[in-house]
Amino acid sequence: MSAPQTFDDRDGYIWMNGGLVPWRNAKVHVLTHAMHYASSVFEGERSYGGKVFKLEEHTERLFYSAVTLDMKIPYTPEQINAVTYETLRANNITDGYVRPMAWRGSEQMGVTAQNAKINVMIACWVWPSYFTIEARLKGIRLQLSQWRRPAPECAPVKAKAAGLYMICTLSKHAAERAGYEDALMLDYRGQVAEATGANVFFVINGEIHTPTPDCFLDGITRRSVIDLAKKRGYKVIERAIMPEEMGKAQECFLTGTAAEVTPVREVGPYTFAPGDVCRTLMSDFDAMVGRVQKSSAA
Repeated sequence: MSAPQTFDDRDGYIWMNGGLVPWRNAKVHVLTHAMHYASSVFEGERSYGGKVFKLEEHTERLFYSAVTLDMKIPYTPEQINAVTYETLRANNITDGYVRPMAWRGSEQMGVTAQNAKINVMIACWVWPSYFTIEARLKGIRLQLSQWRRPAPECAPVKAKAAGLYMICTLSKHAAERAGYEDALMLDYRGQVAEATGANVFFVINGEIHTPTPDCFLDGITRRSVIDLAKKRGYKVIERAIMPEEMGKAQECFLTGTAAEVTPVREVGPYTFAPGDVCRTLMSDFDAMVGRVQKSSAA
């Protein structure tokens, strides 16, 4: 049995600091500032049929995150958008994942890093095969995390910054060891926040409720699914949600670049039955991105 392919040993190309370089040559020094002080920002994007979903919005957020971390990306958004497609073409990928990142280099070591170079890279790889709609509708199980999303006064919560994901990794590891697929995190006030890499929604008596994103990312997929729901005539309510309110919900689902629209059947002691709302929004999302949905009967 062959060893699993690692992310440092692959064929293909990564766009890095102005040009495409062979995948295995896209390296940084061990004293890179980002490795020691988490001074990096990134995006997670998805290409469907050769078109990156909401590319302009993702690039806009990448630049916003960089400014928030006092970093100036040495390219324009238009250049980043163009080389994103250049990278996809170089790797012959039409359906895949795209990861742009900006980070401080190794020119300066210490808390201060005003003289460190801002590096930029874009990588992409083939996305795994999708589940059928029936398999997705079984729903996933979430553990309640012991970690909480920080207050806006404690971290740059509106930036997609690498350092903010440390507690997400810890939460997901703990959940997986306990037999769950992911974890649901509360915020610093004890209100429902998000999963480790996705936003969360609840269906209560036909209405869709979702936490107000005031201390975590207002996901691009989240906003797209809200628009889809409103077009269907669903009432979408953004508000503070306390954990015990999950007991009132009939359905629950996650949204995100990786999750897309993923039903949830369990969050800690609370259970849900993925149903009509989940099925409708999954189908509408697939249609929006141009995916032909396959069922087990096909």
